Amino acid sequence: MSENRGDVLLSVRNLVKNFELRGSKGFRKTKRIVQAVADVSFDVKVGQTIGLVGESGSGKTTVGRSILQLIQPTSGEVFFEGQDLTKLSFEELREIRRKMQIVFQDPFASLDPKMTVGSSIAEPLVVQGVEGDHETRVAELLELVGLASDHARRFPHEFSGGQRQRIGIARALALDPKLIVLDEPVSALDVSIQAGVVNLFADLQKRLGMSYIFIAHDLSVVRHIADQVAVMYLGKIVELGDKNSVYSHPTHPYTKALLSAVPLPDPKVERSRHRIMLEGDVPSPVNPPTGCRFRTRCWKASDICATQEPQLTVRATGQQSACHFPE
Repeated sequence: MSENRGDVLLSVRNLVKNFELRGSKGFRKTKRIVQAVADVSFDVKVGQTIGLVGESGSGKTTVGRSILQLIQPTSGEVFFEGQDLTKLSFEELREIRRKMQIVFQDPFASLDPKMTVGSSIAEPLVVQGVEGDHETRVAELLELVGLASDHARRFPHEFSGGQRQRIGIARALALDPKLIVLDEPVSALDVSIQAGVVNLFADLQKRLGMSYIFIAHDLSVVRHIADQVAVMYLGKIVELGDKNSVYSHPTHPYTKALLSAVPLPDPKVERSRHRIMLEGDVPSPVNPPTGCRFRTRCWKASDICATQEPQLTVRATGQQSACHFPE
């Protein structure tokens, strides 16, 4: 496969992930199914970023981990450079994982407190049997993410949250990946630090040509870095399209509600705009609503929404949305 910008690097088709909940009721054992991800499909192109956004529990992180095969999907296909990852053996996956990495949400929990920073960054090189001067490579990676090479001798507790996340990014870059899943990479950081880390991601992408799957609940952060945006609700994608189309002309009521909650820097505009308040809680994924999953909180819901599940349909503004009564 050629690697010109615009070529499809990752293709996710009809991804489903169910979890079993086992318990007991009296003397009888029970088993319930939680459908965390339901029929999710999208593409990621070379050198581009897709943002997965939605409330907590929408299935964003499960999608990311299923793509990397950190958890086994229930069904569906995940094509990376033309290979279906769901059909590869452990050894085949081990080889291809050099090209796919992840940056976790909590930079402190993802680093071994007993290992020096240098050892943590070099660990992927050791595990994958990469030959060469690991110490020099670690120094290069630290400088690439804005840290000093002598930081390699320190331990994680000696760094701030933003610095620890940069260390996690350096570790993810160690094997020159083509795709990085960024799982809420700035949500655990102070607001003053978030912009610097997001700008680092953008700079690294320009320099190294990687693709990102950026998982977040903060739509303002996603708008800064993403090319494509997929809005998720209760395990499904309800709107998918180009960033400018989704943010300027949202066609799904849920997307419109999320965007209405994003604060604006202009106080006059902020005070004058209409905020859409969603009523009720997100339904349980154990027993999702029939038809449209968003209908129990939607102000446009009708009888058809309870009986027919809307499919992703291309709208006049270019993006796709799953709604019987699009905006």
